[in-house]
Amino acid sequence: MPGYLLIAKIIVAASVIGFASWLADKKPILAGFLVAMPLVSILAILFSYLEHRDAQSTITFAKSIMLGVPASYFFFIPFFLAERLHLGFWQSYLAGVLLLVVAFFAHRAVMQFLA
Repeated sequence: MPGYLLIAKIIVAASVIGFASWLADKKPILAGFLVAMPLVSILAILFSYLEHRDAQSTITFAKSIMLGVPASYFFFIPFFLAERLHLGFWQSYLAGVLLLVVAFFAHRAVMQFLA
């Protein structure tokens, strides 16, 4: 991979993340909406294809993303239940990460089944 492509990917990704975290303080609803958009997926799919020129691999990558999005929602479940369950930030965060690990294994099993 040419160095300039790696640097371009890092700059684009860092810019998206940096802008979203900056915006979260001023307009958290808009920032949440922007982060929920598949900007990273769109860029990652494009960069993957441009770098490897392998359509089948890129299609599999896109399918994995599509199945991974609903699995990633498991991270947010503890935050939705935090008040009802009297969870603080770190408890919600840790529970979300643990649920995400479970969701990853479910995602992997579905992808293997589809392959």
